[in-house]
Amino acid sequence: MPDKDHINLGEGESLQSALQSNGNAVKAVAATVETTLGPKGLDTMLVDSGGKVIVTNDGFTILDRMAVKHPAASMIVNVAKAQQEIMGDGTTTATLLATALVEEGAKQVARGVPVAKIITGMQRGIRFSLHKMKEKARPIWALEDEWLQRIAYTASRENEDITLSVIEAAQLIGREKLMEEKNFKLSSTVVGHPHVESHVFSGILINKARMNSQMLDYKQDIRVLVLADALEPDLSDEEASRTDVEAIKQERSKEEFLVSLEHLIHLNVGLIVTARGVDPHAEEVLTDAGIMVVQHVTREDLSKVAVHTGARLVKRSGLFKSLEELEAILGFCAEVEDDEILEKVRISGGRGKPYATILVGAATEEVVEERERICKDAAAAVQAALREGYVPGGGAIELSLARDVENFRDTVQGMERFGVSVVSEALQRPMTQVVANAGFNPLEKIELVKAFQLKRQSDSLGIDCDRGTVADMIEMGVVDPLLVKYHALQTAGEVSTAILRIHTIVQMKDMPVF
Repeated sequence: MPDKDHINLGEGESLQSALQSNGNAVKAVAATVETTLGPKGLDTMLVDSGGKVIVTNDGFTILDRMAVKHPAASMIVNVAKAQQEIMGDGTTTATLLATALVEEGAKQVARGVPVAKIITGMQRGIRFSLHKMKEKARPIWALEDEWLQRIAYTASRENEDITLSVIEAAQLIGREKLMEEKNFKLSSTVVGHPHVESHVFSGILINKARMNSQMLDYKQDIRVLVLADALEPDLSDEEASRTDVEAIKQERSKEEFLVSLEHLIHLNVGLIVTARGVDPHAEEVLTDAGIMVVQHVTREDLSKVAVHTGARLVKRSGLFKSLEELEAILGFCAEVEDDEILEKVRISGGRGKPYATILVGAATEEVVEERERICKDAAAAVQAALREGYVPGGGAIELSLARDVENFRDTVQGMERFGVSVVSEALQRPMTQVVANAGFNPLEKIELVKAFQLKRQSDSLGIDCDRGTVADMIEMGVVDPLLVKYHALQTAGEVSTAILRIHTIVQMKDMPVF
């Protein structure tokens, strides 16, 4: 028997009490974001201990900044984080689906259905739903597709300037990069700043300034060196340098380093970007030669510079090559500028792959933060839709899937049918919340839409949140990327089944710190 001093919540909770505790916790989390869903969703004010205020309707921001202590609630928050990290959008939908699955699963347990059967049925229902969802997706073939702009418009909370910026950036970057490069995220091109006008430019920003103010702050048509190392001679440590042999090697290394600097000057290098520090003598030489140097640049930014300018990312040993070999590793850009307002270095017109940066401005830092988050959501939605297509929004696709899952349940034998029913009920939650947030009776409207979807065999009918009438979401331009919806349901299914498996909640004892 475990020590009673180390058991929390009633000396080892029963399955029912554990489910009740976890269910209440996840409901509380969902309640903080559910009112933000849909076109009539409201904002949430976040306030920290220092009085800083954030006003937002972004589900991830709310959950990420909210103080959460209950372990089950933390699991739901992690759903939002996973959704945001992978998709960049759909965090509120993922949270609502996970919460609904837990609630409906707990109801079936209360009816006496074994948890194992519920979980197995839920997993079957979710797999079936994901398969059907893919079947219902509409493809997007080109960056000029009008649906791409509509998706950006919806994801940007109907901010037209953000919509246009995201589409412009996507077109500058090109379909190939957006589609084929797994590590590239269009949302990573978004930069917010309170003292700039919003615009898009063809190029990149390095999150650093030039090394010193004596260096030129603007250059044109220059070669670029990208160094994943320090710009300094390869010197031995002090102990080793005491020997005559090591002293000679050290002098030779310094001489070779000075020769490499002369080669860079001779080759008309105008920009050097390094991962680490720069030798003081090299700084002086390069400053006198009119070369801009940016040091301590992140690996991500180094990679961006290399890709955009066509340079090869090299280590320090690459500096000691011949002139011809050194020339081959250099990139090129049309312009480089140390922007004093942004406190970043701007590089544009590279000869490598095209790149774009979306600058988002506003009057205050608080507003800029919110606009930057919205712009990132829109960028993520556009890229996701381009890759796998789109589905009807407004909860229409989930309600259509709920009907399909109900039909699928009739083919399932035994008590697993109750687990499949859990999925069917949970899939109705997104439209239910959208309708409630618009000020209408969810029960009445959901049944109305169900009847119309069945009659017309449509997966795109939902509720017009302005008039409260049944409308075609596709015709209204209310659509969502398939990948966002797909991952939201997939992740929600994983975490909800994990929570339903919890039989007992036990407080761990504090481990000694050595």
